[in-house]
Amino acid sequence: MAVKTVAIVGSGLIGRAWAMIFSRAGYAVRLQDAKEGVAAKAVGLCAEGLKGLAAAGLCDDPAGAASRISAAGTLAEALEGVVLVQENGPEVVDIKRVIFAELDRLAPPGAILASSSSAIRISLFASELKGRARCLIAHPVNPPHLIPIVELSGADFTDPDVIARARSIYAEIGQVPITVLKEVEGFIVNRLQGALLAEAFRLVDEGYVTPEDLDKTVKDGLGLRWSFMGPFETIELNAPGGIPDYCARFTGFYKRLAAEPPSPGVYDTPRVAEQWTPAPDLAAKMKWRDEKLAALVAHKNKD
Repeated sequence: MAVKTVAIVGSGLIGRAWAMIFSRAGYAVRLQDAKEGVAAKAVGLCAEGLKGLAAAGLCDDPAGAASRISAAGTLAEALEGVVLVQENGPEVVDIKRVIFAELDRLAPPGAILASSSSAIRISLFASELKGRARCLIAHPVNPPHLIPIVELSGADFTDPDVIARARSIYAEIGQVPITVLKEVEGFIVNRLQGALLAEAFRLVDEGYVTPEDLDKTVKDGLGLRWSFMGPFETIELNAPGGIPDYCARFTGFYKRLAAEPPSPGVYDTPRVAEQWTPAPDLAAKMKWRDEKLAALVAHKNKD
């Protein structure tokens, strides 16, 4: 069976993570970046990253995976014969519009064109393209090689078969795809994260809790359940009669909270910034985060 090839357009942190994910699953990967030398450097960084995944038990053959990653000199070279393109450019509508016009012009007709955009809807930059039916959002969560969720969001013009094929590909490479059934700003992950963040900022700003204790309520409380159960599964188990019983018992309190949501101003002058003790070395803290995530993923994979 011939090895399938994907193109990763944009070779920063997210692009490199996608390269590791696809190569680990047996795909040939071509990295491309608008900045000179970035893609070539990314090849070596991916090789190091794959060794780290292997050390955590998350990659069986890091050398073999690394050998399937290469840097393309031009966008046309990167796109030749690919089955899917994963775009990781700046989160700017006008820039994505230019990139996708080139992708649509140069990629094989059957190739899926996917964007890693975290909030911008596909209709805002692909609606005028001749090949818009093959365009969709495939939004990962950072770092994608350790957090497997990927949100698939098309527009009214996206071919349902493209969504189905994309979902099959992302599942095949070990990610966990979910389908956003209709376009919405921020998709699902960031809307949920935004709701929690806004309330967290409000609770700190209004003096109810310190930032450190707020974080503890998630990492040592809610987050423990959420690492293997979603919110609906959680509440189903918190009432004898399941979800309907939970809603009957407890939603009076939640309705009062929903009636007075946090205002947009919670992000403007947050007391969190004044009270939070910054990490002395962000790079080291990111490395610690990735090691913890790798251990958690390896543990979950044993289930």
